[in-house]
Amino acid sequence: MSEVKLTAETRTEFGKGAARRIRREDKVPGVLYGHGAEPVHLTLPGHDLLMALRTPNVLISLNVDGKTELAIPKAVQRDALRQGILKHVDLLIVKRGEKVTVEIPVQTEGELAPGANLLEHVLNTLPVEAEATHIPTEVTVSIAGLDAGASVLAKDIPLPKGVTLAVEDDAVVLQVLAAQAEEAPAEGEAEGDAAAEA
Repeated sequence: MSEVKLTAETRTEFGKGAARRIRREDKVPGVLYGHGAEPVHLTLPGHDLLMALRTPNVLISLNVDGKTELAIPKAVQRDALRQGILKHVDLLIVKRGEKVTVEIPVQTEGELAPGANLLEHVLNTLPVEAEATHIPTEVTVSIAGLDAGASVLAKDIPLPKGVTLAVEDDAVVLQVLAAQAEEAPAEGEAEGDAAAEA
């Protein structure tokens, strides 16, 4: 997992007006916290942060006033209408070798068994515990040949070395649903409709 280097500035202005001014300058207000330290209010570079957040659970090497901290995003607020606009970000300080609990996206590969079955993502992300500098970007699950009624449990998903589940083993992650067949109208109804139209 690669680190993304960002430079942030501490901020002393708070409130909606200050946040709007920061965003007008293509910057994002944020807060850095963790490890018992007092929360530090930051101004982060908007475009660089947006690019970094394309990677889930990205590890950020953050330079704040000449001091470097490792952090991962914990909460990201985006504009409700324009997802490319960041409103605020919470960053959690992490240390090398430290285990953290994060949610990683679940991807699928392969085709379901023949038939018009539907795949339901019960969990879009899988809660796991991983070393802060080795958080996987995603997990991939094969759904090849799965038929209606089949399900994939958390314990069935292969995890990289050093990564453990942070959810019950028998939690359902994916399940295959039988397609709902449309009911054909009864013969009497169809004839009645035709007579009405004539």
